[in-house]
Amino acid sequence: MDAVKERLAQFSQEAHDLYLSRSVPYVDGPPDPLQFYRDWIGPNRPCVVRNAFDHWPARSRWTPAYLREKVGSKVISVAVTPDGYADAVRHDRFVTPEERRMTFSSVLDIIQGKVKKPGGGGGGGVFYVQKQCSNLPDELPELAADVDAHVDWMSSALGKLPDAVNFWLGEAEAVTSLHKDPYENLYCVISGQKDFILLPPTDRPFIPYGLYPPAVYRQKEDGRFEVVDQRGREKVPWIPVDPLDPDLERYPAYRRARPLRCSVKAGETLYLPSLWFHHVRQSHGCIAGRRRTSKPGTFGPIPVGTVKRSAVAQLLVRHGLRHQVQLLHAGG
Repeated sequence: MDAVKERLAQFSQEAHDLYLSRSVPYVDGPPDPLQFYRDWIGPNRPCVVRNAFDHWPARSRWTPAYLREKVGSKVISVAVTPDGYADAVRHDRFVTPEERRMTFSSVLDIIQGKVKKPGGGGGGGVFYVQKQCSNLPDELPELAADVDAHVDWMSSALGKLPDAVNFWLGEAEAVTSLHKDPYENLYCVISGQKDFILLPPTDRPFIPYGLYPPAVYRQKEDGRFEVVDQRGREKVPWIPVDPLDPDLERYPAYRRARPLRCSVKAGETLYLPSLWFHHVRQSHGCIAGRRRTSKPGTFGPIPVGTVKRSAVAQLLVRHGLRHQVQLLHAGG
């Protein structure tokens, strides 16, 4: 078994030496779909695309005043945690946030500091609009006209439309813990900035996993949070290490991981291939969107006839609000 582990570690080194960059490359976009497939999707390599959605009205419209006018009275789902970490290992449990229903304006009031957070004695918590499964068309359809329905060059390259489009908005303290998705993700930042730590699938031998009992946060009347066990549910496999402050004594194999760091600014899109591990932070009030698409069932060359040669950027949003709208082509 030790020989197998060492060979997997060598494979990771070879991947970094042969085809993975030391930093996340930039592409001036929107790109040609066929070229994008050959250069990035096929090799499963991330990149940041500049100027991919400059024509979206959201780029200039989505100010707090505009959002209050358009969707201020809408009731949306908001994740609330004591420290900003949603869906993360805490207290030897896999803890999910408290899900709260609030008006969009009340969320903006908190992010802009116009009101005190409820339960101020315990800090009041960290608020993040992060619901998955196409919360943009489901909860905020009034904003859909401000972005393209899909990102043309990505849909053409994959030969299919996105499975979900998400809108994300949150405080700077909101953090997406290290995890991976079985989807092709496009993160579009409308305003603000998102900061990513990325690790390729070949670094899996160095990334610890554990099985943790599920639990959920609940905020008490005095503002403090308690962790409530969800008894009777199966344990959840999750990554306990925090790449911002890894416990290398407890997880020594993580020393061999080679993370990539990148910042995605307003007007830029991160292409994050399926199965890449990622940890996400954001600037305060960032608005972003993510578009999530399942990868076609083949890893061979895609038929040229399925690719449109015109590469008009469309939708991929999965951004959080600080002024980042992330639509999931969408930060965890």
